[in-house]
Amino acid sequence: MVYTGPVPRIAPFDGLLYSPAVDDLASVTAPPYDVILPHDLPRYHQASSRNIARVDLGEGGAGTDPDDKYTEAGELLRRWQEDGTLVPTGGPAVYAYEMRFLYRARERSIRGVVVEVELREWGDGVIPHERTMPGPVEDRLAHLRATAANISPIYAVVTGPCPPQTELIERAASRAPDRELVDDEGVRHRLWVERDPDPALLEWYRDRSLLIADGHHRYQTALAHQRAQRGANGPGPWDAVMMLVVDAAVEEPPVLPIHRVVDVDPLPTLGTERVRDLGEILAWLSDDDLRFGAAYRHDGGLHHVVGRLGGDPPTVAALHEHLLERLPGVREVAFVHDPALAEEMVHTGRRDLALFLPPARVEHVRATVEAGRRLPEKSTYFWPKPRTGMVIRRAG
Repeated sequence: MVYTGPVPRIAPFDGLLYSPAVDDLASVTAPPYDVILPHDLPRYHQASSRNIARVDLGEGGAGTDPDDKYTEAGELLRRWQEDGTLVPTGGPAVYAYEMRFLYRARERSIRGVVVEVELREWGDGVIPHERTMPGPVEDRLAHLRATAANISPIYAVVTGPCPPQTELIERAASRAPDRELVDDEGVRHRLWVERDPDPALLEWYRDRSLLIADGHHRYQTALAHQRAQRGANGPGPWDAVMMLVVDAAVEEPPVLPIHRVVDVDPLPTLGTERVRDLGEILAWLSDDDLRFGAAYRHDGGLHHVVGRLGGDPPTVAALHEHLLERLPGVREVAFVHDPALAEEMVHTGRRDLALFLPPARVEHVRATVEAGRRLPEKSTYFWPKPRTGMVIRRAG
């Protein structure tokens, strides 16, 4: 049963799963496309000839026509369905999903449900918290047109608690998972197919909005695909998208920072205090107090400094508003998850300035959204992320 209300409806869907005959799911699944670095892609290709990264990011090497990779991705996905590599669930279902991991020296888990969510324009029950960039949307739109599938779920959070969702997950977790793997970061991913979800779960979502945690570009892509398909073909499967929805009242998704590395000339005066090293910077950072750090070359050495920003949290928004957007001479800003890598890029001269940020707190992100503002692009890194290929939704 599908419920429609003032916010996007959620519904079960008939997904595609890797066949049970594929006994090593870690070798055929992958992280989301936008966290696979170019030098890591061959590793996923080598893991298996059926690794989902071959569909998500293409198989072609250097010199391949960029348009060919989309055509090849669609053909490969269809071939895997024909040869039994991917098999349908066999009817509409929701998919309980769990990620178990170590974070700050203790065992944690994040649990949610993978469902089909009706597409709505931004703000109409689906709330973004970051700005998007046109390049990734163009790439993902060409990919979606060729594959007609949602390869990985968008990650969203909802303000709960949602008792029907908790009950569904607890019931599913009482039996062995239908699919399970441990990824390269030691995260255990488990998925259960629930063919008869309690209608109370779908009903509960009628009065709730969804905050996109990860997948802004994929949602923007789905909207563009929907507009094109509706104009040519009317309503259809392109009117929804696959999401993992996590109840933020029950779960505490870790939000990791994304640091900035900047090409800038001249180097700015930051009004900061010098510290010994990167370790001191990382110990100093705080989202509540708008504390940030920086590294730059000066007088033949690498300087590390810390400071406080004006404005309101989260720190990443204050950094852009009160520092980055006011800097003269900025040529390029790039985004790096690993602070040691950001430091190395400055030390070796590949970038002029590294800016280190604390993890944004979820309540600060939501407060920004509720105030009608968006964070800069690449502001948050919700971790861990659902594994691409655990379940696939056909979208055309």
